[in-house]
Amino acid sequence: MKIEVKNLDGEPAGELELSDAVFGVEPRADILHRVVSWQLWNRRATARPTRERSDVARTGKKFGRQKGSGGARHGDRAAPIFIGGGKAHGARKRDFQISLNKKVRALGLRMALSSKARDGLVVLDTLDLPEARTRTLSDKLGAAGLKGKVLVIDGDAVNDGFRRAARNLPGINVLPAVGANVYDILKHDTLVLTRDAVAKLEARCNG
Repeated sequence: MKIEVKNLDGEPAGELELSDAVFGVEPRADILHRVVSWQLWNRRATARPTRERSDVARTGKKFGRQKGSGGARHGDRAAPIFIGGGKAHGARKRDFQISLNKKVRALGLRMALSSKARDGLVVLDTLDLPEARTRTLSDKLGAAGLKGKVLVIDGDAVNDGFRRAARNLPGINVLPAVGANVYDILKHDTLVLTRDAVAKLEARCNG
């Protein structure tokens, strides 16, 4: 499929042939759901586990008589009520890491790109700015009709001037091609790719 390439001013800058194997796949909700769930589960962090009564290094010897002390009965110093004892009902480590087949992950990325190719994909020639200023970039994005939540993906590394200018713009996020992922692509209204990004993504998905 062919798509028009624009510059940052919104003016035509040629055409680009997109690979149907990457940008022409029929999206499936179940595959996209699996990949997004896998991403979000793997982002979760577990609580630091605490040492409970059986984990602390305290003597297990009964330190007082069962009767006659006038105090409560205790078995050992590892009880939670003593300083240095184990924590009662402490946080435990939970494993949120789930696995997903590489082929399914790659298919999910192709489907996410294809869904944006149908509606919400813009290809830019480059991200070069005459001056790396937020106001300048904001004006150019407005002239190009890029509004709402926009994800911009560049080649090996994001253009430094564009990245600095976009830092203070709400809803504008930038990524290198290696960081492209299903969740970020789907949660933005518009996906903006450079020519370099298209080449990198096609090589990544076909590799």
